[in-house]
Amino acid sequence: MSKETASASLRVRVLGCSGAIAQGCRTTSFLVDDHLLVDAGTGVGDLSLEQMANIDQVLLTHSHLDHIAALPLMVDAVAKRRRQPLQVRALPATLDALRRHIFNNVIWPDFTRLPSADRPFIELLPFETGDRFECLGKQIEILPAKHTVPAVGLAIDGGTGAWVFSGDTGACPAFWQRIAQLPVRALVIETAFGRDEEELARISGHLSPATLIEQLRNLPKQPDYPIHITHTKPSETETIVAQLCALELQEPHPVGWPLALQWLEAGVEFAI
Repeated sequence: MSKETASASLRVRVLGCSGAIAQGCRTTSFLVDDHLLVDAGTGVGDLSLEQMANIDQVLLTHSHLDHIAALPLMVDAVAKRRRQPLQVRALPATLDALRRHIFNNVIWPDFTRLPSADRPFIELLPFETGDRFECLGKQIEILPAKHTVPAVGLAIDGGTGAWVFSGDTGACPAFWQRIAQLPVRALVIETAFGRDEEELARISGHLSPATLIEQLRNLPKQPDYPIHITHTKPSETETIVAQLCALELQEPHPVGWPLALQWLEAGVEFAI
C-alpha cells in the first residue's frame, strides 16, 4: 500500500468497471474502505470470503443485472459469517425489483426473511434522490441520473473531498448542476457506446463519446480532478478510447483542455 493510500480518508478499489463480461473484465462494483460496496456486479466475485464478510453496507445505483448480479451470491456465501444483516440501500423502485425478481423464493431465497423475519440475512433500506446521510463515517449524497429504470449517482466524501460516480446515465443536467457545487476529487462516469451507436446509447439511457463531451460542457470551469471512464464493453473499449481522445483534441471548449480523461481497470485502487 502506498503512503498516499495509507493516509487517504477514502480508498476506492475497482472490482469491476466493464459493461459486459469477458476474461479479465468484470461488471460494475467498487469497494470503498473495505466495508462499503457500491453496486454489486460480477467484480465482487474476486473478493475473498473474509473480504465479502467485512462488507456491512451496499449502495445500489439501479436494478440492472450488471450492477446487482453478485449480490444474492455474496449474501449466500457469507451469511453464516455475519452477526448483523447486510444493509442494502437503494431507490424504492430498485428495492422493489430485488424483492419481486431476485429475493422471491423462485430465482433466489428471500434473504429478507431468512433465517427468520426478525433476524434476516439482509435489510433493504430506501433512499431518495437528493438524500444526504452518514454511512460508516462517510458522507453520502444521492445524485440524480437519467436511465431506462429509476437510477441515481453517488457522491461519497470521507472528509477531504468527494468521489463521485454517475452510475448508468444519459444526459442529465441536474447531475452536472450538483457536481459543480461539490468538492469533487474524482469523477467516475460511464461511456457505454461508441460513435456508431449514438442512437442506441440515447434509447438505452447511456452516454457515447460525443454526448459525454457535450455533458462536460455543463461544468462551469476546467476540472482539476481526474475523470475516469467506465462501463465500456470489452469488445469496444479501444474504439471508445480512441474516439474520446480525438474529441478531446477538438477546440473550442468552454471549460478548456485537457480534461484528464482516464480509463478504469479492474483491480486498480486509488485514494481520495
